[in-house]
Amino acid sequence: MPDPWDLLRLLSDPTRARILLLLDKGEVTVGELQEILGMKQARISTHLSLLRQSGLAVDRRDGKHTHYCLSPDLSATVRAVLDATTQALAEDAKSQSDLRALRRLGERRRQKAEAHFDLVAGRLGRNYCPGRSWEAIGQMLFLLVPRLRIADLGAGEGALSQLLARQAEFVHCVDNSPRMVQVGRALARKQGIQNLDYVLGDIEKIPLKDKSVDIALLSQALHHAEHPRQALWEAFRILKPGGRLLLLDLKAHSFERARKLYADRWLGFEPNQLCDWMEGAGFRNISAQVVAKEPKAPGFETILATGLRPSR
Repeated sequence: MPDPWDLLRLLSDPTRARILLLLDKGEVTVGELQEILGMKQARISTHLSLLRQSGLAVDRRDGKHTHYCLSPDLSATVRAVLDATTQALAEDAKSQSDLRALRRLGERRRQKAEAHFDLVAGRLGRNYCPGRSWEAIGQMLFLLVPRLRIADLGAGEGALSQLLARQAEFVHCVDNSPRMVQVGRALARKQGIQNLDYVLGDIEKIPLKDKSVDIALLSQALHHAEHPRQALWEAFRILKPGGRLLLLDLKAHSFERARKLYADRWLGFEPNQLCDWMEGAGFRNISAQVVAKEPKAPGFETILATGLRPSR
């Protein structure tokens, strides 16, 4: 971390202060900062390099993109100075414009993903979907115990939930695509499934009560989340003490076209990364391992991760 004088010198530059305000809201790429700030890439990259060297910012490589955000390891003193800076910038006209542009960017991301899933609703189960391996899903189902209350988060049409409902006490399907929810409800009515409901909602803000379910499922949904750690915190919130998280997702890969083909926000995750995030959310007895690999290129691998919410 920089000493106080270095920190103040870093913050004295208006452009760096504006960048820090945006990094404080979450991850952004250089291209996104160009769009928001209306500046050239070289200028923004220079400021990001200084912030990274000082320890104020960290970067994460994901395929062809590098994402930047504030360092999660800032000291209380540095954090206090940054909070005072962002609070002071809150009334600045340029900073207000930056934040509005950032919100519009996030809304475009959300609309892009929603449009993709609205388009494939009704045929998702028949089309190819990376990581949707019945071998992997079968291993997850073996961990389930009958007569439990289950939340299927990012459920899509709810094909998995409809299978689980045959044994479960009740299944909540949560998805942020209105069309997916509509199709799922129609399928459930057609099959006469009574112990299953579809709820329109985001996995980063789950519309279920605290400590209300025994099992939280995230099956190939986390890599669509804008903030996957927030989704894990939400899963922890809705689990009863002693409840279990079951997570199936893609192992980190470099198939960049997945962003366009499947509206993927993240190019998978590393098992250790998921374990760290789950531990940070409060889970214990955590494990994560690769359980399936597709033989055809690009050879997607599927991770099964589990964790328990402590009983106390």
